[in-house]
Amino acid sequence: MIDFEMFSKYSKPGPRYTSYPTAPEFNEKFNADSYVKILENQDKNRKLSLYFHLPFCRSACYFCGCNVTFTSKDDKKERYIGYLEKELEILSRHLDTTREVIQLHFGGGTPTFFSALQLERIIKLIRKYFKNFANDAEISCEIDPRFLTKEQVDVLVAGGFNRVSFGVQDFNDTVQKAIHRIQPFEVTNNAVKMVRNAGINSVNMDLIYGLPYQNLETFKDTLKKSLELDTDRFAVFNYAHVPWMKKTMRKIDETTLPTPSEKLEILKYTIDYLSSQGLRMIGMDHFAKPNDELFLAIDKGELHRNFQGYTTKGGADLVGVGLTSIGEGVYHYVQNFKDMKLYENAIDAGKLPVHRGLVLSDDDVLRKAVIMELMSNFKLDIAKVQREFGVDFFEYFDDAISDLDSFVKEGLVVIDKENKKITVSTTGTLLIRNISMPFDAYLKKIPEGKRRFSKTV
Repeated sequence: MIDFEMFSKYSKPGPRYTSYPTAPEFNEKFNADSYVKILENQDKNRKLSLYFHLPFCRSACYFCGCNVTFTSKDDKKERYIGYLEKELEILSRHLDTTREVIQLHFGGGTPTFFSALQLERIIKLIRKYFKNFANDAEISCEIDPRFLTKEQVDVLVAGGFNRVSFGVQDFNDTVQKAIHRIQPFEVTNNAVKMVRNAGINSVNMDLIYGLPYQNLETFKDTLKKSLELDTDRFAVFNYAHVPWMKKTMRKIDETTLPTPSEKLEILKYTIDYLSSQGLRMIGMDHFAKPNDELFLAIDKGELHRNFQGYTTKGGADLVGVGLTSIGEGVYHYVQNFKDMKLYENAIDAGKLPVHRGLVLSDDDVLRKAVIMELMSNFKLDIAKVQREFGVDFFEYFDDAISDLDSFVKEGLVVIDKENKKITVSTTGTLLIRNISMPFDAYLKKIPEGKRRFSKTV
């Protein structure tokens, strides 16, 4: 049983921890030259994960927090592909592109807003520079079912894509109108059948709770319809309402948003319902069928988290290509320009279009390991952390252990000092962002009233 009133007190601004340190800590002292120096000293034995940002959308979805460019002009997409080619050419001068690629992801924007011919051109560009793909590489694409044709699917399959993620959010008509995304169930159903018939066997579906006019009953219907599509994975995200960052979110009437307690009821029901249907909760917002590799990874403690969410492909350097893309290595983060003109100007000058980034300290790397392990596997092997980093965990994190005291008293976290383990209870997983926050050294420097993050609940 969940005490929703008690949980509501934990509804406060906090990071989603797709990275640590989080993106607000990136700075412009880290530039293209900084990144080149890192690439010059790259570990060529580390594998690669590639992310390509395809930023265009026809119109705005008001809930969306992604970096997008709205257009109806095909020449803008053609121009962008040309700059992707130029960026890859510059990147190949510094990055050893013979390193094994274990992951490739197309994100957006709306990748399938590009035509079949345009997608084929992009895939050929990638294969021109990166020829060493692992046999079991995960090659995935985000798909808006409203923009999908058989020709596009055929191109993706021919290009080796084996996983797709459909953006759905909610099937309720009233909710869809409020978020400016009309997407009838039949459209999504047809899109899923299309990719299944083409031989893509791993289908993810994105849902969001906390949207305007949502309530428990409407979301129950969305879940039921989603399961009718025989989805392998679900990503069920807590809507991040950040109107100070995304102007389109200001079009949402905040009085129509569910309360924290209502959102918790929706999340609890989602967990119970999907679990009763044979899926398992993976990390803080993913669910998978028993035969899915995410399902198997969590039992082995091999789940990882990066900017694409949860993955089994750990131990790889993430290389971002395209407008606003983010890359990640053991000791760095790097992000391209968000402004198209600045992105193009940098490339025209023969430089990587790096806007900002961060070189991680030893303390950052340690805290990153702790936070990502909690966020991924809901537990922490303290003895392992001590061996890897040569620290006395309880001395080093004395303040964090104290901050976790309320979670311990409420049965949400168990700190076993004798066996050197931290374990988050099943109920505690609903607050995993809050439980991870005490280990965030940067967050402690920001007064709670000035933290510019979405609410954790």
